[in-house]
Amino acid sequence: MINKTVKTIDAAVAGIKDGATIMVSGFGEAGAPSLLMEAIIDQGAKNLTAISNNAGEAYHGLAKLIAEKRVTKVICSFPTAAKKAVVKDLYAVGELKLEIVPQGTLSERIRSSGAGIGGFYTPTSFGTKLGEGKETRTLNGKDYVFEYPLHADFAFVKARQADRWGNLTYEKSARNFGPSMAMAGNITVVQVDEIVELGELDPEAIVTPGIFVDRVIQLDVPNYITG
Repeated sequence: MINKTVKTIDAAVAGIKDGATIMVSGFGEAGAPSLLMEAIIDQGAKNLTAISNNAGEAYHGLAKLIAEKRVTKVICSFPTAAKKAVVKDLYAVGELKLEIVPQGTLSERIRSSGAGIGGFYTPTSFGTKLGEGKETRTLNGKDYVFEYPLHADFAFVKARQADRWGNLTYEKSARNFGPSMAMAGNITVVQVDEIVELGELDPEAIVTPGIFVDRVIQLDVPNYITG
């Protein structure tokens, strides 16, 4: 019997090794698996590389994991937020490496990994510091930069509902990077609001098929975290 649900948050984050690369869904706080991020603090993994649209919010979730100095590199589009400055402070003193990737490029690099694509050309960042040192090519008179896929040892995703097979639905903008990250991680761990019985999810509403999911846990999100 296929059952991808786990009963404890410790089981959800088990097996993360020092030096691992993790993907973390979220657009701001919407769709961010904040409780899973904080569980990694107790789990003990360090020297992590985190791939996310932004480097967390306030002092919870990914931001807290970074503040606890468990992350040594962040690959993201928006490293700072109005509610915190931890990334800026750690970067300024050389305790955190930072790779800025334009948002559309970040999304496509993640998607390329899940789709098995070796890379792609994009005009974004050509002629800028973000494009320095990268392969370039002129196609039909337009200049492009070659970008490689982004892979992860673990992908952490927040979804609305799941069944025990790992099929997922999302809540509006909380969907964001979740579907592509679920495809790009060697192990995909999903924090959901509700686990339902098989057959309760409308097949037309399932965005991420269970084949891309390894672990599912239902967690009550504190009211200071939205999405």
